[in-house]
Amino acid sequence: MADRPVGDAPSMSLWRARGPVRAVTLVLHGGAEAGLRRTYPWGPAYLRMLPLARAVRRAAAGHGVEVRVLRNRVRGWNEPDLHPVVDARWALARIRAEHPGIPVFLLGHSMGGRVALRVADDPAVTAVCALAPWTPDGEPVDGVAGRDVVIAHGTLDRTTKPAESYTFAWRARAQAARVARFEVLAEGHAMLCRPRVWDRLVGEFALDAAGVAPGLAWSADPDRRLRLPL
Repeated sequence: MADRPVGDAPSMSLWRARGPVRAVTLVLHGGAEAGLRRTYPWGPAYLRMLPLARAVRRAAAGHGVEVRVLRNRVRGWNEPDLHPVVDARWALARIRAEHPGIPVFLLGHSMGGRVALRVADDPAVTAVCALAPWTPDGEPVDGVAGRDVVIAHGTLDRTTKPAESYTFAWRARAQAARVARFEVLAEGHAMLCRPRVWDRLVGEFALDAAGVAPGLAWSADPDRRLRLPL
């Protein structure tokens, strides 16, 4: 399989809201630490995000939430180029141009969770949901300043480390507007054991971020919010 030139453009699918657009959820898929191979629409990391995007649409499209699914140019994070971060910023710029002044919510898995937490500093972003995020030691938290942050991690994940997302959430408390972190019991990295739990979580995230229905666990004591069972 040939490498794909990184100059190619990423792609973004659009799932329309019903009625006027009041917010946009941008969905970011996972990948690998390194790799310049093309990201195909039938790749597992991309396909895994489609049911979650549908769950957001089912829950929130009737409340004016549009859903967009980004497909990166290449699979890798690729330090120092950070190709998926560049792609996400491209997508955010397009959304801002098409919907000026409309809030954007970020939903990412694995590497996409790391990307979401990095690009949350975009002026349109108000909330982030990172599922099984890749948050290695020293991952900066300044990107989530003033944002609502939801993190969820399966307790059986062996690909990304639940302990590291806990540490990230703990450090982010000083920067973010609010932080909640859920531990999904008996679940691994691919989030296939308990799909209804993940679907419900992302749907409630979108409704809460849109101000439609308060949910999640914001009423809990801030320390307890970092280890909430699902």
